[in-house]
Amino acid sequence: MDAIARIADLIAPALAGMGLDLVRVRLMGGKRPVLQVMAERGDGSMSIDDCGEASRVISAILDVEDPITGAYTLEVSSPGIDRPLVRAADYVRFAGHEAKLETAAPIDGQRRFRGRLLGLDDQVVRIALPDGEIGIPFAAISSGKLVLTDDLIAASLKQGKNQSHGN
Repeated sequence: MDAIARIADLIAPALAGMGLDLVRVRLMGGKRPVLQVMAERGDGSMSIDDCGEASRVISAILDVEDPITGAYTLEVSSPGIDRPLVRAADYVRFAGHEAKLETAAPIDGQRRFRGRLLGLDDQVVRIALPDGEIGIPFAAISSGKLVLTDDLIAASLKQGKNQSHGN
């Protein structure tokens, strides 16, 4: 098991206990590496207080387990509005929104795709491209990210308004 998978396994239960879902763990290099942890509540929200509490909990776990050798910086955040698409469920949840996808190996001669997500059928991500629809096996996607559009901003604002009114 690599360090990232081990860290995810260590912290996911603690985050779940706080009502948070682990979205992504990433270790970015440099003189002082940054361990980036993205999490959110089931409704997609993540407050500053949530980030602070998650940071304290994660720090305590990593101090005990010590999965990273040397000094590093821990960064805990929400995935943001133009979030990465990591889990299969993300492709269902954000169907209708524009996304950029990249595959590890070429599909029909290309590795980068940009279009409107249509959902996930049988572990195949459906995406509407300017010249038609394509299916990309979920397992073939090396990275995916929502594109910041007016529609995405409007949906995010509507969701935030519904959350603040308890709907």
